[in-house]
Amino acid sequence: MRSCFRAVIPVIASVALAACTVFPTPDAPRVMDLGSVESVPRLETRHSQTLRVDTPLASEPVNGTRILTKPTPHEFQMYGSARWRDSAPVLIRDHLIDTLRRSQGFANVVTDTSAASTDLTLISELSAFQAETIEGKTRVVIELHAEMLNNRSRKSLCVRNSRLSQPAASGTLDAVVEAFANTADQLGKETLLWAHQCLAEN
Repeated sequence: MRSCFRAVIPVIASVALAACTVFPTPDAPRVMDLGSVESVPRLETRHSQTLRVDTPLASEPVNGTRILTKPTPHEFQMYGSARWRDSAPVLIRDHLIDTLRRSQGFANVVTDTSAASTDLTLISELSAFQAETIEGKTRVVIELHAEMLNNRSRKSLCVRNSRLSQPAASGTLDAVVEAFANTADQLGKETLLWAHQCLAEN
């Protein structure tokens, strides 16, 4: 009986090894980012207020890490071989903070995870962060509703609605991610100028 059991063990081991080769381990998805902010305008006036940038609110599927595309107005699809390094709202928050800090237009700019006391808060809602195909051409769309809030009075100082769109060189992942980065840069610069003008008028 013991000799039979010894004879079975090599057979089981060989079957197990064969099973491992039948289903190869899938490649890990590519992790994409918007890249660093470049060519930020330096503002001549430096406001004395400190600014907190909250993570934008967003609903499914915009609030996830998948890279979204809309081949039709009524359907979302994903690039299955890649994902963002973090959720889309966090990407936009970090991009805005980087732009605002590089401008040196504020005494300090912090994220919503900071415990520091601040004078102002930039709150926002992200309602679009996807590539869209229109007449066979791919474009990236980012839509953000932003509001500047006075932390002491809780008064809304300024409101801005942005819907930015830029063409991608093609529908490939790399071209789409580059278009996302360019659109986010444009959003950051426009938000910077809007926020600075808002404080100048209030």
